[in-house]
Amino acid sequence: MLVFFKERLAFLSVPKTGTTAYESALAARADMVISDPPMLKHAPVYRYNRFIRPMFERVCGVELEVMAVMREPVSWLGSWYRYRQRPFMEGKPNATHGISFDDFVLAYMKGNKPGFADVGSQAQFMKSQPNGTGVTHFFRYEDQPRLKAFLEARLEVTLSLARENVSPAMALRLSPEVEERFRRKCAEEFALYQSIP
Repeated sequence: MLVFFKERLAFLSVPKTGTTAYESALAARADMVISDPPMLKHAPVYRYNRFIRPMFERVCGVELEVMAVMREPVSWLGSWYRYRQRPFMEGKPNATHGISFDDFVLAYMKGNKPGFADVGSQAQFMKSQPNGTGVTHFFRYEDQPRLKAFLEARLEVTLSLARENVSPAMALRLSPEVEERFRRKCAEEFALYQSIP
């Protein structure tokens, strides 16, 4: 998570949406960088609302706007699947070695997910809170020019981004039957993604 106080902006770090590259490029420019532990680096809206927002509201008397990046849901799960295929993961409970992408997505849709498919939800990560705290600025991972242009204009910087924390490259294809089930079961993920300009 990055916070830019003067610009009144908090940049949430949604896992598997390329935010590590932005964190590296903007860390020196940010007023607050939360890069560890992962539960704070990747704090969802509800955790931001509970811990970060009150600090700025009570101590500084300001409300920050919140920005977040969302990845197309099948692509997001594909990135998690590939990330857990890294060689050093082999033999670990969260590894996806020996599991097809279809089986990974089917496991993700279960109520009681096995460890390898327990990767959270982008829609839940960005869910607005009862007090109105939510994401002010949504961006699609697939539209990097719009995201980069927003940050450059808002922060008055020129960004040079490097690829970081990249999942291994591999061709993935979800079977039409599993994709249809996924779209039905996780309709809120697709609805949120489609609502982003």
